[in-house]
Amino acid sequence: MTPAPPQVLTEVAAGLCLLFILLVPFAAAGLAAINAGLGRSRNAAHMILSSLCVFALAAVVFFVVGFAFEGYPGGPAYEFIVRGKSWNWIAANHFFFRGLPLDGSPASLAALLGMMSVGLAAIIPLGSGADRWRLGAACVSTAVFAAWTYPLFAHWVWSGWLAHLGTNYGLGQGLVDAGGAAPIQVAGGISALAVTWVLGPRRGKYTSERMPMAIPGHNAVLVLLGCFLVWLGWIGLDCAGAILFARAEVGRSVLIVVNATIAAAAAMLAVAAITRIRFGKPDASLCANGWVSGLVASSAGCAVMPPAAAMIVGLVAGALVTYTVELLELHLTIDDPGGSISVHLFGGLWGVLAVAWLGKFPEGSASGQWLAQLAGVASLLGLVLPLTYALVRLVNRFLPMRVAPEGERQGLDLHELGAGAYPDFVSHNDDFLQR
Repeated sequence: MTPAPPQVLTEVAAGLCLLFILLVPFAAAGLAAINAGLGRSRNAAHMILSSLCVFALAAVVFFVVGFAFEGYPGGPAYEFIVRGKSWNWIAANHFFFRGLPLDGSPASLAALLGMMSVGLAAIIPLGSGADRWRLGAACVSTAVFAAWTYPLFAHWVWSGWLAHLGTNYGLGQGLVDAGGAAPIQVAGGISALAVTWVLGPRRGKYTSERMPMAIPGHNAVLVLLGCFLVWLGWIGLDCAGAILFARAEVGRSVLIVVNATIAAAAAMLAVAAITRIRFGKPDASLCANGWVSGLVASSAGCAVMPPAAAMIVGLVAGALVTYTVELLELHLTIDDPGGSISVHLFGGLWGVLAVAWLGKFPEGSASGQWLAQLAGVASLLGLVLPLTYALVRLVNRFLPMRVAPEGERQGLDLHELGAGAYPDFVSHNDDFLQR
């Protein structure tokens, strides 16, 4: 296989792409606020600090080794031949960004976006491990994720064999994922699932009969404010990804912003309607999760879908997050305080598959697109999921991930940081809950 020629951007396009990338940290701040608000008050400072720590560590590890494995479209890579077909499986760049000109070129912008994206993906599991995940263990898991899991799969999606399924096997355009629904959102959601499996449910979450007890978040205002920050960051993420990886023209950014906004709005309204019908009142935390799930689901096809299709994607994402939260908590006894698995794993998978159904492609070039998108999903569930779970179990074996029972009862703010987020208020413990 002949690699695609390196992309060339005009100065205007490069400047706008840089501006879009600088918006991505708003998404990280929004997810951190949502996760903190959905947890207990005595763990709020720990959640925000954990978010900052994992974002920083992920960026540093990506700088040291991650980008060497992810690379960029048209960059050097290792390949092997299977039945006459060349499979590009991992990049061959230098560590520490050596040899990479940081001059606004597509390669340098891809490296910068990768630093932001891996940090965003690393924050996702914190929501599922809320109220019980030790900061040190979270940092070690993040280092493994940023050094290997994320770069490897991101390379497959944007530069490697999944991206070239169209060239090699005539499967449409190859895997289409402009905004990183698969390598960022689903990979982060898979990590969240693995962390939740290893940690187990929070103390007092389930009765002796395995029935879930309600543990509401402590600050709905913080959660809903986080939605606005996430929306702003997602606009940057999707636009930058489409320009760099889908080779979209700058003018298509308007369509991308419209699609992201419509999908988020439709998903949130769907959740509000469903919870209003089922429970008599709309549920604020589920509405927030629906908003983010709409953004997640729109990411893959943000540059190739008409707005009406984005609305359908959002409506389905909203319904999906509502019922998967119940499925995980009630029937599978998976305790996910932040809804990270429902929002990012299920929402992202739906978004990747929706491209094949609802994406608009040039005449005659969409044949086999369904199989290309399905190959991406199969890689996530068949390779990334078991790899991530094995790595998380390995980390837990050498560095126990769950805080001691006394620390969970006292609160992670005091137990691990020595100070609470709200020193002038009483953070109630849960001794009244059944163990």
